[in-house]
Amino acid sequence: MPAPIALQLFTLREAAAEDYEGTVRKVAEIGYAGVEPAGFPGTTPEAAARLFADLGLEVCSAHLPMPVGEKQQESLETAEALGIDRLVAGQGRDQFGSKDEIKASCDRFNEAADVCRSNGLTFGIHNHWWEFVEIDGARVYKHMLDHLEDGIEFQIDAYWVQTAGADPASVIGELGPRVPLVHLKDGPCTREADMQALGEGATDFDSIVKAAGDHAEWWIVELDRCATDMMEAVVKSHAFLTENGFARGR
Repeated sequence: MPAPIALQLFTLREAAAEDYEGTVRKVAEIGYAGVEPAGFPGTTPEAAARLFADLGLEVCSAHLPMPVGEKQQESLETAEALGIDRLVAGQGRDQFGSKDEIKASCDRFNEAADVCRSNGLTFGIHNHWWEFVEIDGARVYKHMLDHLEDGIEFQIDAYWVQTAGADPASVIGELGPRVPLVHLKDGPCTREADMQALGEGATDFDSIVKAAGDHAEWWIVELDRCATDMMEAVVKSHAFLTENGFARGR
């Protein structure tokens, strides 16, 4: 049976800012099995959690501030309110420009993972394109693997991997069980161009799904921006994944 499909709610951030509950209800009506929150405009994590439960939407994970320093308690309390066991975060492109910066970023990721582990959570890293460019003869993620704790998971964003010039299927296959969550986008795979509904761009979903095998627990649709109406793209993306047998909905 294929893994279920969730929507990263950042995709519908503009609609959610105007009507969070109505937007989430629409996601459930489309047929998504779950959601991945990233902010709670006009509501609270507690109220959002009740809404998700009422609609039968599973919260597969959440994008939260790195649970270290002054943000630690905020992230842990949000995770508890949502009832999740996975917390996901990333860092900006200016944190990976050299081998020293990569190590410093990994030290921060390791600290976050330790905090999560102490609180019954698993920590995952969400990538963008900058973790897959080359520095000193190797892609950044290869350098990261030299420093990261083994228990840290990767939420691979296949589109950004391809945009950086790497092969997402190869990366997912290499990391294996460390990739239980996969973000899916589509489009021309350039840094600036608008994205498209899944199935309308350059992404090879068949190879990605095959590479993930039984390790993928969730496929998560996320469109940062889109050339068409975003809700229409969310509907089309769900249909593409389910009708092709790549993922299952509700």
